[in-house]
Amino acid sequence: MKRKRLKEAGVPPVVMDAAHEAAIIARKGGMSLNDIVAIAKSIVDSPTDHIDDPHWGEMARQMKELLEKQDSYIPRKDPAPWRQWGEDLEPQSIEQLKNACEIPVATQGALMPDAHRGYGLPIGGVLATKNAVIPYAVGVDIACRVKMTVLDIPVEALKTDHERLKSALVRETSFGIGASFKKRRHHDVLDADWSVSPITMQNKDKAWAQLGTSGSGNHFVEYGHFTVDHDDMGVPAGTYLAILSHSGSRGTGASVCNHYSRIAMDEHADLPKHLKHLAWLDLDSGAGQEYWAAMNLMGEYASANHDRIHHHMREVLGAEVLVDIENHHNFAWKEEHFGEEVIVHRKGATPAGKGVLGIIPGSMASPTYVVRGLGHPQSLNSAAHGAGRVMSRTHAIKTLDRSSWKDMMKRKGIELLSAGLDEAPMVYKDINEVMRHQADLVEPIAQFHPKMVRMAKGGRAED
Repeated sequence: MKRKRLKEAGVPPVVMDAAHEAAIIARKGGMSLNDIVAIAKSIVDSPTDHIDDPHWGEMARQMKELLEKQDSYIPRKDPAPWRQWGEDLEPQSIEQLKNACEIPVATQGALMPDAHRGYGLPIGGVLATKNAVIPYAVGVDIACRVKMTVLDIPVEALKTDHERLKSALVRETSFGIGASFKKRRHHDVLDADWSVSPITMQNKDKAWAQLGTSGSGNHFVEYGHFTVDHDDMGVPAGTYLAILSHSGSRGTGASVCNHYSRIAMDEHADLPKHLKHLAWLDLDSGAGQEYWAAMNLMGEYASANHDRIHHHMREVLGAEVLVDIENHHNFAWKEEHFGEEVIVHRKGATPAGKGVLGIIPGSMASPTYVVRGLGHPQSLNSAAHGAGRVMSRTHAIKTLDRSSWKDMMKRKGIELLSAGLDEAPMVYKDINEVMRHQADLVEPIAQFHPKMVRMAKGGRAED
């Protein structure tokens, strides 16, 4: 009997060991999997009905104690202040940020105009806490980031040297769950201290195997036209060929998130069910210090992934870099706001301190903006990290037409090498509207227009 089935039945982590032990005994006694799942659900909903059961009683007792703790949970007396940017946001994302501002360690929140529902904290949610870090407010794909390199190759090369550019993109990138290269990439990040956490140590070889690869979901590598109107980015005004990539810390980052989230949820079992993904780790605790070190290592590793992608593509093309920009999201920073040091979680939100350069992608068929932050204090120096979804992956796959999508890409002059239907441009908000709603957060200074796009072909998303 796999724990996954019990998790799907709603069994909380703190009760899982007792539930799993009872399920194994029941299975050996001939009970069907469906009946086991049904009993587990019944105990989660009404544990007192099963307290005297000889096989399931221990799970029922633990579940009863958990519900009693949750009933005694006391939120902040007054919710932490927060502000929203953008209109017509998902009500669920607004509710999630409101909930986050009620936990005892919260000090301030902000909701970006690309917001949509996530686990615990919404995507596009920003939350400051006092001496505490929330693994799920960082996210599963720790330190997911966007990187752009502007090359010294003429933009005409996309036509005149099309096959060589396409070959470099196909050969030097790898996408999807478990993606790796036969010949492993190398980077100094492998010489870092991976013993900061047992999870990073256990996953170091996997991380090496996946170094330089990209995830699934909305992760991509693209060629495009980079257009800058002013001579303030190290290059004269004009249009250039650039590579743009979006990916994160791969399977190792997910393992770090899942491990420390379970610890946090065990430590804060009193949190009501709708707040369980906002369980935090005190930064003075051993687990908190381990997670913080592991998170920062995953930041270095995610950056190394992008570095290897761009390095190997440039090497094949024989190109030099004119401009190099990157920024990350799905991370937590120690910063000072309103006179105190806090931990700022940006889950699908871009750092936008005054003068800070950032990259905010649209969809595969719309512009990406290079921006300069304006340092708005109520946004906690943050901005959107992209266009934001308006359609779930499941709904997109059920309702969108693949041929119409591909015809639209051809009309726009964009070559699509691979992608899942759940990443079609129609699933995203209008990036220009998103930018309009955050005009007080960032100043656009350049644009990237995609011309050749490669993504995972589909499957489970990692974003």
